[in-house]
Amino acid sequence: MILKNFIVFEGIDGAGTTTQQKLLQQRIYSSFPQVECHCTAEPTTGPTGKFLRSLLRGEFQATAETAAYLFAADRQEHLSAPGGIKDLCHKGVLVVSDRYLFSSLAYQSTTCGPELPRLLNSQFPLPEYLFFFDIEPSQSLKRITARGVTEIYENQSFLESTAKEYRKVIQEYESLSTDMKIIRIDATQGPEKVGENIWSVLKKMPIFQG
Repeated sequence: MILKNFIVFEGIDGAGTTTQQKLLQQRIYSSFPQVECHCTAEPTTGPTGKFLRSLLRGEFQATAETAAYLFAADRQEHLSAPGGIKDLCHKGVLVVSDRYLFSSLAYQSTTCGPELPRLLNSQFPLPEYLFFFDIEPSQSLKRITARGVTEIYENQSFLESTAKEYRKVIQEYESLSTDMKIIRIDATQGPEKVGENIWSVLKKMPIFQG
């Protein structure tokens, strides 16, 4: 199932997804004030998401399997709670999420194997557009180090494993017959260039033609 008006940015930590989400929202607000754009992220700001963020900061420990279940539970609420992604998209709001199920397939597959993350995420709808920010872990780690705050997954070895899993996941979805549009982004480029690449795709959406 494809969820119309739903856009997802994916990539390893330091790939620039959060920066581009903000730039896209600013562009839409300034050039298309009639289009409502809602930006969100996973983990969410809900109770489960806050719990997950504490886990990612290393404030306590949990098994990899527990984390996989928690990410899926947070995603279910993100999608289906009143005023969630599904409600907004059905009302014609453009929803842009920084991370979605593909991050679980990459990150959780690295920690607990692919079977459980695939099972837990198999029933979630796919976005209309998936932008994969591709970058070498060594480059993303420089960006992470520069911002001065790290999480438990933000180290060279783990990022290398996750980048490999991400590319495998994206390639797998590219081979499937879905209506999801997958766009690979060279995330090593500057923010302005990356933003233009994203906009060159999204500006063709019907929501911007009226």
